[in-house]
Amino acid sequence: MAAPQFPANTHRHDPYRNFKFMILIDGQPVAGLNKVSALHKVTEAVEHRTGGDPTHSRISPGRTKYMPITLEQGLSHDPVFEQWANLTNNLDGDGAMSLVNFRKDIILNLLNLQGNVAISYKIYRCWVSEFIALPELDANNTAIAIQKIVLQNEGWQRDTAVTEPTES
Repeated sequence: MAAPQFPANTHRHDPYRNFKFMILIDGQPVAGLNKVSALHKVTEAVEHRTGGDPTHSRISPGRTKYMPITLEQGLSHDPVFEQWANLTNNLDGDGAMSLVNFRKDIILNLLNLQGNVAISYKIYRCWVSEFIALPELDANNTAIAIQKIVLQNEGWQRDTAVTEPTES
């Protein structure tokens, strides 16, 4: 018999939805956040064999690479994306780069339908490698204006202290 998917909510059968989430940067939720790319890592396969082995190869895990994470935010007066991007590079030159503050640990919270944190990940040593301040503007379109940052990161880990919230 399979383990229950939701031990604290045995009545629940549906997995969590992907449209309720929150990102915390410097402990503060990002306003107007509307999209976060997947947490994705790839471990390269290292093929090897020794001279005394038969003619087949062995495969071992090699270096792990954490893929960049993209955050999209509806354009507003929240300056968090631009301020962070400016810590890596700005018009004042290399001397204005913040070697202390340009890397940040951020939190990604997945919420249940009641808005409670169900799953949480800490993403380590992120920095902004790409920033789109203004999207392409089009007078014949009715889309929302979106800002975007691409974050390089050095890994992520699920926060096991966050347990399944009891649902009523």
